[in-house]
Amino acid sequence: MARVQNDSPEFVTLDDTDRLLIAALRENSRVPNNRLAEIAGISPSTCLQRVRALVDTGVLRRFTVDVDADALGFGMQALVSVRIRPGARDRLDTFAEQLRELPQVAQYFYLAGAEDFVIHFRGRNTQDLRDFVTDHLSTQPIVASTNTSVIFDHEYGPLRG
Repeated sequence: MARVQNDSPEFVTLDDTDRLLIAALRENSRVPNNRLAEIAGISPSTCLQRVRALVDTGVLRRFTVDVDADALGFGMQALVSVRIRPGARDRLDTFAEQLRELPQVAQYFYLAGAEDFVIHFRGRNTQDLRDFVTDHLSTQPIVASTNTSVIFDHEYGPLRG
């Protein structure tokens, strides 16, 4: 059961049943409690208690849906790495705020390392990708360079912990 570790109050320990519950909820966050209990091999009341514990400890932050971007016509996905110019670090918050406002940005990551940001782009085609990079990134005075990698496919890995 999801428990806060005694020696480290900020981390939660998961057991195999917790991992099964999380995997099933990742697959379908609307799965009924009875079915979820059956999948995990526990009673419905125990299942409800465990899911509540996962929520209460912050392991499960929300129950959401997975929108198929292809079904909406947004089949082009890419990861765009961005390197910021030296001396422009004071404008990172503004740059990040601008990224949040762009509908083509599915998510972005602010990094330590060779690249400063990795942007998960979603668009209709390569022209959308080109327009995004040239109109929204290359024109930014703080952007030193970009590198684009097209995503062919992606999957979520199993939960560890």
